[in-house]
Amino acid sequence: MERRDRLSGDMPRYSGPGSAARRHKPDHWLLVIGALLMIIGLVVVYSISPALSANQNTSQSYFVVKQLIDIALGVGAFGLASYAPLNFWPKAAKPLALAALGGSILVMVMPVDAVYQAHRWIRLGGFSFQVAELIKLALLIGLSGFLAQRAREGRLADFNATLKPLIVLLVLVGIFVAKFQSDLGSSGVMIAMLIVMAYAAGIPLKKAAMIAGLVVILLIIAVSSSAYRRERLATFLHPESNCLTTGYQACQALISVGSGGALGLGLGYSVQAYGYLPEASNDSIFAIMAEKFGFVGTLSIMVIYGALITRLKRIAERTPDLARRLVVVGVMTWLSVQMIINVGAMTGLLPLKGITLPLISQGGTSMIFLTAALGIVFQISRYTSYSVVQSNTEVNETAFSNGSFDGRRYRRPHNPAFVARPRT
Repeated sequence: MERRDRLSGDMPRYSGPGSAARRHKPDHWLLVIGALLMIIGLVVVYSISPALSANQNTSQSYFVVKQLIDIALGVGAFGLASYAPLNFWPKAAKPLALAALGGSILVMVMPVDAVYQAHRWIRLGGFSFQVAELIKLALLIGLSGFLAQRAREGRLADFNATLKPLIVLLVLVGIFVAKFQSDLGSSGVMIAMLIVMAYAAGIPLKKAAMIAGLVVILLIIAVSSSAYRRERLATFLHPESNCLTTGYQACQALISVGSGGALGLGLGYSVQAYGYLPEASNDSIFAIMAEKFGFVGTLSIMVIYGALITRLKRIAERTPDLARRLVVVGVMTWLSVQMIINVGAMTGLLPLKGITLPLISQGGTSMIFLTAALGIVFQISRYTSYSVVQSNTEVNETAFSNGSFDGRRYRRPHNPAFVARPRT
């Protein structure tokens, strides 16, 4: 007997024994791990707020209150997204795309801040909004539906139907985000989301490699065509030669990381936060944590991120519907790549990109959209199965019994208490 998905209104699809997507309790570990990262960020901001306030002539409570507001907005976004019906998001794909396009155009006519010489923010009074975060969410929802539709039609490897639109999307990201908004870090996150989601959807590895090759070409063009980016690259390769000018933040970040040693200076101690390290509560917060908590403390934080990424991977493996699985894969890529870029920049392994550390850095727009994305995954986790499945496409059940699909091997999660019900 067919049963209707009570929340989304979709008919569940079956691809093998035990793959029915029944509604059940969500993955509460997403809540626990996400809340832990937010608390860590709040504690760090609280500990450096006296230094930040003294340097910027504000009240000592300013940065703590701002972080609390960001967290409250993030919790609200998570709550709304986690209770929105799943069939709401495919319908919201076009409005989100139009909003992202409109925001990308509007940001070009907004006045540029004297400190941040880039068209990245829409500023109205005391309110600021970073358009790139909206583009990430729009890309996540739109691309998951597009790839799932092409998979159902059996046209994933078709150049005109699938690859050509993906290439056009890459070019648009390069123009609007990397070029006009001068945000190479966010564009890198978006491109990684596109490539990983496309491969997870089933696009052949050779086609995915072709897209990656195009990205490398666009990256070379983006760097070589901008004197600012060429300077950034030179600073990355030889930061010690420009420590007083272009390499100032990179050098101060390395000093902060090195000062922490193995165990750190302690939560109440920081030298770099007193005006030496720019963006101590935002982009550079990992360097501050390294100074306070040392190698052991920052390694522990990396383990927490690893646990969150592992939970996302587990949910993706168990999601029967392809479109929803691609949403989870996209969020996992979004969070992990952004974390890698931020940590890499602060430790000298990557050029500085001006991108936040997920769920920890101070930044309202990033917090709102990333927590909203996690809220969608939290809702999706209510409809996972105990077996690795592939839905919306015809798959040989023998392949699933062997734990493989489309030439790729997947680990089959096991729950001894689960007994698959026969299809009737």
